[in-house]
Parts: sequence; C-alpha cells; structure tokens
Amino acid sequence: MIKNVHGNTVDHLGEAILAGRYPPGSSIPPEPMLCEELGVSRTVVREAVKSLIAKGLVSSGPKVGTRVLPAEQWNWFDPDVIVWQSKAGLTAEFLRDLQDLRRVVEPAAVRMAAERATPEDIAEIEAAFEGMRKAVEEGGDYVTSDLRFHQGLLRACRNRMIVQMSKALGALLRTSFEISTSRKDGPRNSLPLHRAVLDAVIAHEPARAEKAVLVLIDGARDDIELVLASRKRLPRLNEPVRMLRSY
Repeated sequence: MIKNVHGNTVDHLGEAILAGRYPPGSSIPPEPMLCEELGVSRTVVREAVKSLIAKGLVSSGPKVGTRVLPAEQWNWFDPDVIVWQSKAGLTAEFLRDLQDLRRVVEPAAVRMAAERATPEDIAEIEAAFEGMRKAVEEGGDYVTSDLRFHQGLLRACRNRMIVQMSKALGALLRTSFEISTSRKDGPRNSLPLHRAVLDAVIAHEPARAEKAVLVLIDGARDDIELVLASRKRLPRLNEPVRMLRSY
C-alpha cells in the first residue's frame, strides 16, 4: 500500500537523521539518489520530505536542496521523532531534558487535578494503580499501568491543552519509566510514592498532591542518573515492554 511505502520512507530518512547519518546543516541526497536507494517513486520521496518538514527535521528550498535543521528545531513532541531517537540511542541530554520537562509540567497539573478531578477521573487512576500493584505482586506489565497512571493525572487536571500534551508526552514518559523502573525493586519502592499522590488527589489537597508528585519525579530522576552512571544499555521504544517477574 502507498501508505506503508510512504511510512517506511519517512522512517528510513528520519532514523538516518536522528542517527547522525545526515547531520544538522547537511543535505539529504537528491530525489533521484533516494529513489534508487529506496526503490520508490519521486512522489513518495517528495511526500516523505513534506512529513519531515512538518516534524521540524528539515527545510527545503530551490537551489539549496533539503537540509537538516538543528536539533533544537525538531519537534520533540512528535512520537515518531522520539522513536527514531530511541532507535539511534537515547542520550543523557535527552533524558535530562525530559526530566526537566516533567518537573515543570506534572506538579502544576497534579495540583489542578487535586482541585478538579471527577469521580470518573479518580476511578481511572485507581485502576491504573491497581495494575501497577498487580504487576509488582504477581508479575506483568508495570510500565503500561505506570503510564496510564500519569496520563490519568494529566487528564484529571481538566485543562484541554495539558490533556493534549499528555498524548504527545506518552512516548516520552514511557521512555523515562522503562529506565527508572529497570533498577532492582524500583517498581516496588515507587508504589507507596504513587499511592501518596493518588491519596492527595482523592482528598482534594492540591499542595500535598504537588509535593507528593515532586518526590516521585525526583526519585525517578535519581534512578535515571544511576542507570546512566552504570553505563547499562538503555531500553529502546521498539522493544517489547519489560515484564516484571513475580517471586
């Protein structure tokens, strides 16, 4: 299908840019070379370049060709860009930028959630927490429930822009959770911290909720710094979610 060919072409070029094959300031090969290399038509290449322009990775113009833009201009909220970065290899700078972003956005959002959460919002977050607890106690997929918990909190703040941001943050947060929970007993130790956030939201205590989520975020940041210092291989988004084993 044309869509699959288009998607594969965008992925090929995006991964090459994020991997540094075409560094910022350089030009990607001209259309005829890409057509031959990828076995696709000029139309497919042109549409793929339009997608990369929309993601902030490249600019295109007459006589200058298609040039790769500086990383600061890339759309880091685009899930494709996150996946390509993960395949190329997560960097300490990328992960620290993510933790800074969490520290700015989540405490304020959780404070609002404690003021505005509906019974339905709280039920969703409770269900996510139960999934986390079950994964720790019985084994299973902890990260997906962890992501559901945090996205539930962002939705519960009842701010349409933050809710929209929560969708874009999904791939970013999953990356963070995969790394921070890779430490031995990390998920088990984080459960009471998550519970403290949830209890404060249920009690509609904004200051307490904000303080509790800061403890949680700073703990995750410390876990990530320890993983970075250990030089262990970082997880990639195209790999299956790591399943916890029960003991």
